[in-house]
Amino acid sequence: MPNISDYAKVNGLEMYYECHGPDDGARRPLVLLHGGVLTIDLSFAAVLPALAAGRRVIAPEFQGHGRTADIDRAMTAANLASDVVALLDELGVEQADVLGFSLGGLVALQLALDCPERVGRLVLASTQYSQDGYHDEVRAADHTSTRLPGRQDFQEMADAYAAVAPHPGRFQDLVAKCTAAAHAPLPWTADDLRGVRAPTLLAIGDTDFVRIEHAAQMQRLIPRAVLAVLPATTHMAMMRRTALLLPLLAEFLD
Repeated sequence: MPNISDYAKVNGLEMYYECHGPDDGARRPLVLLHGGVLTIDLSFAAVLPALAAGRRVIAPEFQGHGRTADIDRAMTAANLASDVVALLDELGVEQADVLGFSLGGLVALQLALDCPERVGRLVLASTQYSQDGYHDEVRAADHTSTRLPGRQDFQEMADAYAAVAPHPGRFQDLVAKCTAAAHAPLPWTADDLRGVRAPTLLAIGDTDFVRIEHAAQMQRLIPRAVLAVLPATTHMAMMRRTALLLPLLAEFLD
């Protein structure tokens, strides 16, 4: 259970967020940014207790996701990043480490580029910087591919949404909006990545949406980046591979 769960008025949203762990001022808070069509729990339940054991962890839910109602606005990385910055302002957090998964990784990258002074260390999990970063079967939505979410995954997303959303009947609207966002051109160039100032951990699964070659290119472009490829790991399993992921995060963030 979170220490705090509340809503913040940011950019026209009633944005839901949770705070976990001690707030002793000794370490930067860690911000967790979840994946598309997911909730805080679906993305981070496996890793959150360990991450919050010795530091403050702040986990919001994006526009239209989980407990945060949608508004009439495009779901872009820039818009979602501006919401996160506004939330940090509301909470009085000047700088935080940021871990983003999938859609949350795109938002984390945008945040690091827009507001470099607000990001201490950056973790981009299952994140690309251009559309050609995805495998062909992911871009083509080939649902026979083992890289893509299966029926059980979609059922978990639908059940989680129905359990907490302000308007439980709008799940398909969320899926449509996230699908449009996933296929929209991404705004970044190689030069943008060269400008990332935060030390960065790139983490992908070996059977992820993101091509390993693309992640390796990102590692070469971002000045202080390291890359970890988790074996036998799909996109949906990424944040559940605790035995592999938690030691990586502990070493990098500490």
